[in-house]
Amino acid sequence: MSIISSSAVHKALSAFALLLAVTFAGASTWQTPDLLGGRDAGWRMVGEGQMRWLGFRIYDASLWATDDAAPTDGAFALEIRYHRDIASTRLVDTSLDEMRRLGVAEESRIEAWRDDLEAAFPDVVSGDVIVGVREADGSAVFYHRGERTVRIEDADFADAFFAIWLDERTREPGLREALLGRGDDG
Repeated sequence: MSIISSSAVHKALSAFALLLAVTFAGASTWQTPDLLGGRDAGWRMVGEGQMRWLGFRIYDASLWATDDAAPTDGAFALEIRYHRDIASTRLVDTSLDEMRRLGVAEESRIEAWRDDLEAAFPDVVSGDVIVGVREADGSAVFYHRGERTVRIEDADFADAFFAIWLDERTREPGLREALLGRGDDG
């Protein structure tokens, strides 16, 4: 009978724990194309980038579009994978502030979108994914952790919301270029 050192047991258990973590992390994740009807539905990733603030990674973003459309014509999806815990109120307020800054609508209209955004954005924790889909008909559908949170039947809202990332006047032009597949995220 051989004696196994505690160091060898510790290494083996550590390797096993890492294998389990990777296996279960992979099993619990989902991919945007699957959410949108599968890879055979014609979706492709246009670009991806990171949002950083004071050097801290806040989220990774990717833009998806159908194969037969320009990135922002027709249907497209914006996937955001968070690396920080962020309260719903912060997500909503920041979105509304950016819409105001871009001047996409009258103040009363922007404020009227608050309830829609509150339905779209729960509190997020690091690792959570929110996907916003702009449908070809102009409506917006939001998903959190792969489950639909809300459908908003307002093309003006959809245009205003996605302008936060895709408008030429965005606060993060490097991220915009990366999402559109034109460069990196700076």
